[in-house]
Amino acid sequence: MLKRVKEKCVAVRDFGMRLHRSEQGAEGIEKLLIIGAIVLPLLIVLIWFRNEISAWAKDKWSAVQSEADADI
Repeated sequence: MLKRVKEKCVAVRDFGMRLHRSEQGAEGIEKLLIIGAIVLPLLIVLIWFRNEISAWAKDKWSAVQSEADADI
């Protein structure tokens, strides 16, 4: 069992090394890191302020509905 785990770890390491050495692999990793650097903070902000964002969206939606009802 331990031998199989070690073999899998070595295979993953080798794959990572090949991916890192290749230009396409390095470019792909760079793109993922850039996307992660943008998406993760945005996701954290959205989760942190979810109640405030929800209240703001509800207020805006009710304002739009009241304007639509006034136009009829």
